[in-house]
Amino acid sequence: MKVLVAIKRAVDYNVKVRPNSDGSGVDLNNLKMSINPFCEIAVEEAVRLKEKGAVTEIIVVSLGPQKAQEQIRAALAMGADRGILVKIEETIEIEPLAVAKCLKIVCDEEKPDLVLMGKQSIDGDNNQTGQMLAALARYPQGTFASEVVIDNGSVFVTREIDGGLQTIKLALPAIVTTDLRLNVPRYASLPNIMKAKQKPIREITAEELGVDITSRVSIVSVSAPVGRPEGVKVGSVDELLDKLKNEAKVI
Repeated sequence: MKVLVAIKRAVDYNVKVRPNSDGSGVDLNNLKMSINPFCEIAVEEAVRLKEKGAVTEIIVVSLGPQKAQEQIRAALAMGADRGILVKIEETIEIEPLAVAKCLKIVCDEEKPDLVLMGKQSIDGDNNQTGQMLAALARYPQGTFASEVVIDNGSVFVTREIDGGLQTIKLALPAIVTTDLRLNVPRYASLPNIMKAKQKPIREITAEELGVDITSRVSIVSVSAPVGRPEGVKVGSVDELLDKLKNEAKVI
Protein backbone atom coordinates (compact mmCIF):
# COMPACT_ATOMS: atom_id res chain seq x y z
CA MET A 1 0.00 0.00 0.00
CA LYS A 2 1.37 3.38 -1.03
CA VAL A 3 0.81 6.61 0.91
CA LEU A 4 1.41 10.11 -0.44
CA VAL A 5 1.98 12.82 2.18
CA ALA A 6 1.82 16.47 1.17
CA ILE A 7 3.85 18.87 3.33
CA LYS A 8 4.31 22.63 3.35
CA ARG A 9 7.36 24.74 4.15
CA ALA A 10 6.28 27.32 6.72
CA VAL A 11 7.76 29.61 9.35
CA ASP A 12 8.60 27.65 12.50
CA TYR A 13 5.74 27.87 14.99
CA ASN A 14 8.09 29.15 17.71
CA VAL A 15 9.09 32.19 15.65
CA LYS A 16 7.26 35.47 16.11
CA VAL A 17 6.59 37.01 12.70
CA ARG A 18 6.10 40.67 11.84
CA PRO A 19 4.82 42.49 8.75
CA ASN A 20 7.06 44.31 6.31
CA SER A 21 7.48 48.02 6.95
CA ASP A 22 5.42 48.83 3.85
CA GLY A 23 2.65 46.38 4.82
CA SER A 24 3.11 44.34 1.64
CA GLY A 25 3.41 41.02 3.44
CA VAL A 26 5.18 39.12 6.21
CA ASP A 27 8.90 39.66 6.68
CA LEU A 28 10.49 36.22 6.16
CA ASN A 29 14.14 37.32 6.06
CA ASN A 30 16.43 35.16 8.20
CA LEU A 31 13.52 33.30 9.82
CA LYS A 32 13.69 29.61 10.67
CA MET A 33 11.52 27.51 8.35
CA SER A 34 10.11 24.09 9.26
CA ILE A 35 7.48 21.58 8.21
CA ASN A 36 4.02 22.96 8.87
CA PRO A 37 2.99 21.32 12.21
CA PHE A 38 -0.21 19.80 10.78
CA CYS A 39 1.80 18.32 7.89
CA GLU A 40 4.36 16.92 10.32
CA ILE A 41 1.51 15.10 12.06
CA ALA A 42 0.50 13.63 8.67
CA VAL A 43 4.06 12.35 8.12
CA GLU A 44 4.12 10.82 11.61
CA GLU A 45 0.80 9.05 10.98
CA ALA A 46 2.08 7.61 7.70
CA VAL A 47 5.21 6.31 9.46
CA ARG A 48 3.09 4.74 12.23
CA LEU A 49 0.89 3.03 9.63
CA LYS A 50 4.04 1.66 8.01
CA GLU A 51 5.32 0.39 11.35
CA LYS A 52 2.01 -1.45 11.81
CA GLY A 53 2.51 -3.15 8.44
CA ALA A 54 -0.43 -1.44 6.74
CA VAL A 55 1.78 0.68 4.45
CA THR A 56 4.73 -0.35 2.27
CA GLU A 57 5.90 2.98 0.82
CA ILE A 58 5.67 6.62 1.92
CA ILE A 59 6.18 9.41 -0.62
CA VAL A 60 6.52 13.00 0.56
CA VAL A 61 5.66 15.81 -1.86
CA SER A 62 6.11 19.54 -1.36
CA LEU A 63 5.70 22.65 -3.49
CA GLY A 64 8.15 25.46 -2.97
CA PRO A 65 11.64 26.82 -3.67
CA GLN A 66 14.81 24.74 -3.77
CA LYS A 67 15.16 25.34 -0.02
CA ALA A 68 12.06 23.19 0.54
CA GLN A 69 14.36 20.19 0.13
CA GLU A 70 15.29 20.75 3.78
CA GLN A 71 11.72 20.03 4.89
CA ILE A 72 11.49 17.00 2.59
CA ARG A 73 14.75 15.67 4.08
CA ALA A 74 13.30 16.18 7.56
CA ALA A 75 10.28 14.08 6.57
CA LEU A 76 12.56 11.43 5.07
CA ALA A 77 14.48 11.36 8.36
CA MET A 78 11.20 10.67 10.18
CA GLY A 79 10.69 7.55 8.08
CA ALA A 80 9.42 8.45 4.60
CA ASP A 81 10.97 6.58 1.66
CA ARG A 82 11.34 9.17 -1.10
CA GLY A 83 10.43 12.74 -1.92
CA ILE A 84 9.06 14.86 -4.75
CA LEU A 85 9.74 18.60 -4.96
CA VAL A 86 7.61 20.72 -7.28
CA LYS A 87 9.83 23.77 -7.66
CA ILE A 88 8.12 27.14 -7.36
CA GLU A 89 9.85 30.52 -7.28
CA GLU A 90 10.13 31.82 -3.73
CA THR A 91 8.56 35.13 -4.77
CA ILE A 92 5.38 33.43 -6.02
CA GLU A 93 2.48 33.11 -3.58
CA ILE A 94 0.97 29.80 -4.65
CA GLU A 95 -2.72 29.38 -3.83
CA PRO A 96 -4.56 26.28 -2.56
CA LEU A 97 -6.26 25.55 -5.89
CA ALA A 98 -2.92 25.55 -7.75
CA VAL A 99 -1.46 23.29 -5.05
CA ALA A 100 -4.41 20.91 -5.39
CA LYS A 101 -4.01 20.80 -9.19
CA CYS A 102 -0.31 19.94 -8.87
CA LEU A 103 -1.04 17.27 -6.26
CA LYS A 104 -3.76 15.81 -8.47
CA ILE A 105 -1.28 15.24 -11.29
CA VAL A 106 1.23 13.72 -8.86
CA CYS A 107 -1.55 11.40 -7.62
CA ASP A 108 -2.32 10.40 -11.21
CA GLU A 109 1.35 9.45 -11.69
CA GLU A 110 2.01 7.75 -8.36
CA LYS A 111 -1.47 6.26 -7.83
CA PRO A 112 -1.34 6.25 -4.00
CA ASP A 113 -3.87 4.30 -1.96
CA LEU A 114 -4.03 7.05 0.66
CA VAL A 115 -3.22 10.76 0.63
CA LEU A 116 -2.41 12.40 3.97
CA MET A 117 -1.94 16.12 4.58
CA GLY A 118 -2.38 18.67 7.32
CA LYS A 119 -5.85 20.15 7.63
CA GLN A 120 -4.39 23.67 7.27
CA SER A 121 -1.15 25.61 7.43
CA ILE A 122 -0.22 27.92 10.27
CA ASP A 123 0.72 30.75 7.92
CA GLY A 124 -2.33 30.89 5.62
CA ASP A 125 -5.01 29.05 7.63
CA ASN A 126 -6.89 28.42 4.36
CA ASN A 127 -8.02 24.86 5.15
CA GLN A 128 -8.85 24.28 1.47
CA THR A 129 -6.23 22.16 -0.28
CA GLY A 130 -7.41 18.74 0.92
CA GLN A 131 -11.00 19.42 -0.02
CA MET A 132 -10.05 20.82 -3.44
CA LEU A 133 -7.81 17.83 -4.16
CA ALA A 134 -10.63 15.45 -3.23
CA ALA A 135 -12.93 17.24 -5.68
CA LEU A 136 -10.36 17.22 -8.50
CA ALA A 137 -9.27 13.61 -7.98
CA ARG A 138 -12.82 12.43 -7.15
CA TYR A 139 -11.56 10.72 -3.99
CA PRO A 140 -13.56 10.35 -0.77
CA GLN A 141 -12.25 12.58 2.00
CA GLY A 142 -12.03 12.55 5.78
CA THR A 143 -11.14 15.92 7.27
CA PHE A 144 -9.90 16.91 10.76
CA ALA A 145 -8.85 13.32 11.56
CA SER A 146 -8.04 12.48 15.18
CA GLU A 147 -7.73 8.73 14.49
CA VAL A 148 -6.96 6.77 11.31
CA VAL A 149 -7.42 2.99 11.03
CA ILE A 150 -6.90 0.98 7.84
CA ASP A 151 -8.83 -2.27 7.63
CA ASN A 152 -9.72 -4.56 4.74
CA GLY A 153 -9.41 -2.06 1.89
CA SER A 154 -11.04 0.81 3.74
CA VAL A 155 -9.92 3.58 6.07
CA PHE A 156 -11.87 4.47 9.20
CA VAL A 157 -11.45 8.12 10.14
CA THR A 158 -12.54 9.53 13.48
CA ARG A 159 -13.02 13.25 12.97
CA GLU A 160 -13.96 16.15 15.20
CA ILE A 161 -17.27 17.89 14.64
CA ASP A 162 -19.21 20.49 16.61
CA GLY A 163 -21.16 17.85 18.48
CA GLY A 164 -18.19 15.65 19.41
CA LEU A 165 -16.61 12.86 17.37
CA GLN A 166 -17.75 11.23 14.14
CA THR A 167 -16.32 8.03 12.64
CA ILE A 168 -16.63 7.54 8.89
CA LYS A 169 -15.60 4.70 6.60
CA LEU A 170 -13.92 5.62 3.30
CA ALA A 171 -13.14 3.36 0.37
CA LEU A 172 -9.52 3.55 -0.78
CA PRO A 173 -8.02 5.54 -2.43
CA ALA A 174 -8.97 8.38 -0.11
CA ILE A 175 -7.76 11.72 1.21
CA VAL A 176 -7.38 12.38 4.94
CA THR A 177 -6.48 15.73 6.51
CA THR A 178 -4.94 15.55 9.96
CA ASP A 179 -5.78 17.41 13.16
CA LEU A 180 -3.54 18.17 16.13
CA ARG A 181 -5.01 15.38 18.29
CA LEU A 182 -4.05 12.60 15.87
CA ASN A 183 -0.53 12.09 17.25
CA VAL A 184 2.67 13.71 18.52
CA PRO A 185 5.43 13.71 15.87
CA ARG A 186 8.72 12.02 16.74
CA TYR A 187 12.15 13.60 16.71
CA ALA A 188 14.38 12.24 13.96
CA SER A 189 17.40 10.32 15.28
CA LEU A 190 20.90 11.11 14.04
CA PRO A 191 21.27 7.78 12.14
CA ASN A 192 17.96 8.44 10.37
CA ILE A 193 19.05 11.98 9.50
CA MET A 194 22.19 10.54 7.88
CA LYS A 195 20.15 7.89 6.02
CA ALA A 196 17.76 10.60 4.75
CA LYS A 197 20.62 12.21 2.83
CA GLN A 198 20.83 9.09 0.65
CA LYS A 199 17.10 8.88 -0.10
CA PRO A 200 16.00 10.13 -3.54
CA ILE A 201 14.18 13.43 -4.13
CA ARG A 202 12.71 13.94 -7.59
CA GLU A 203 12.52 17.53 -8.77
CA ILE A 204 9.94 18.81 -11.26
CA THR A 205 8.36 22.15 -12.06
CA ALA A 206 4.77 23.31 -12.22
CA GLU A 207 5.29 24.01 -15.92
CA GLU A 208 6.23 20.36 -16.49
CA LEU A 209 3.00 19.38 -14.76
CA GLY A 210 1.08 21.79 -16.99
CA VAL A 211 -0.41 23.76 -14.09
CA ASP A 212 -0.97 27.52 -14.18
CA ILE A 213 0.14 28.82 -10.77
CA THR A 214 -0.68 32.48 -11.45
CA SER A 215 -2.08 34.10 -8.31
CA ARG A 216 -5.70 35.18 -8.54
CA VAL A 217 -5.79 36.82 -5.13
CA SER A 218 -3.60 39.80 -4.27
CA ILE A 219 -2.70 40.92 -0.75
CA VAL A 220 -3.78 44.50 -0.17
CA SER A 221 -2.00 44.98 3.15
CA VAL A 222 -0.69 43.10 6.16
CA SER A 223 -0.60 44.64 9.63
CA ALA A 224 0.13 43.49 13.15
CA PRO A 225 -2.89 42.97 15.43
CA VAL A 226 -3.87 45.83 17.69
CA GLY A 227 -2.31 45.49 21.12
CA ARG A 228 -4.59 44.79 24.04
CA PRO A 229 -5.08 47.72 26.44
CA GLU A 230 -3.85 47.41 29.99
CA GLY A 231 -6.30 46.22 32.61
CA VAL A 232 -7.53 48.42 35.45
CA LYS A 233 -8.38 47.73 39.06
CA VAL A 234 -11.78 48.79 40.33
CA GLY A 235 -12.55 49.72 43.88
CA SER A 236 -16.03 48.28 44.21
CA VAL A 237 -18.70 46.15 42.57
CA ASP A 238 -20.65 49.29 41.66
CA GLU A 239 -17.63 50.69 39.79
CA LEU A 240 -17.19 47.36 37.99
CA LEU A 241 -20.82 47.33 36.90
CA ASP A 242 -20.54 50.93 35.73
CA LYS A 243 -17.52 50.14 33.55
CA LEU A 244 -19.12 47.01 32.12
CA LYS A 245 -22.28 48.93 31.28
CA ASN A 246 -20.95 52.27 30.06
CA GLU A 247 -17.40 51.56 28.77
CA ALA A 248 -17.39 47.92 27.67
CA LYS A 249 -21.15 47.99 26.91
CA VAL A 250 -21.52 44.28 27.57
CA ILE A 251 -24.47 44.53 29.95
